[in-house]
Amino acid sequence: MKPGAAALLLTTLLLAPPALAQVGHPPGASPYHDIPKGHMFTALYGQFGGSGGEFQIAPHDGAVYGFRYDIRTGSPVQAGLGFARGSLTRLIVDPFVEVANRVSGPVDQTVTFAEANLQLNLTGGKSWHRLAPFVGSGFGVTFPSGTPQDTSRFEFGKKIYLAPYAGLRLFVTDRISLRGEARVVFWKLKYPTTFEDEPALQPGTPGNSNAVITDGRLSEWTTSSWLSVGLGYSFSP
Repeated sequence: MKPGAAALLLTTLLLAPPALAQVGHPPGASPYHDIPKGHMFTALYGQFGGSGGEFQIAPHDGAVYGFRYDIRTGSPVQAGLGFARGSLTRLIVDPFVEVANRVSGPVDQTVTFAEANLQLNLTGGKSWHRLAPFVGSGFGVTFPSGTPQDTSRFEFGKKIYLAPYAGLRLFVTDRISLRGEARVVFWKLKYPTTFEDEPALQPGTPGNSNAVITDGRLSEWTTSSWLSVGLGYSFSP
């Protein structure tokens, strides 16, 4: 072997281990970034949808604003609390009057939402290209305002609800993030027994009832959409 070739081979062997050890991305060029551990406060604004049930008398369709507070440790799971207030609308169904005059509205009804939630960060404790998708679910209770215009004896009341959700966070910096979320709210409506009565001003016949509810079902599960965007800030205790 010529001296030049031997020197080239020796140089290659000496440089090979460091080269093989450099697997993956250099730290400065990695698409993954740590999601800060600790606490996060997020201000939220969104739109509440849904139909309000079969008779559209549950609150729906309006703007919702609030905040959520989350705690994240080293695991992909984070727990938090949420609070929101919705300026929603609903119809009124009066079972005591003529059928033609039965439905009125919409009227305004404010609903406050308080919940605990659990969230799974799909990229673990890191973001990918500053993006961090997630899924989760909220479990909470509603506190609605009254609607004096409604004399039908229907009350929305304090409802226990379940709200599975999915979304995406964009970390503008290590501490500041934008959040987009889509959720579905499940709750159960209960209708008053007056909905089974014949209206005094226009009673029906045994074969042709004018009652609001004629099949005996005084409750139903309904779903409502809830889309929101938010601005979050992470901080350490």
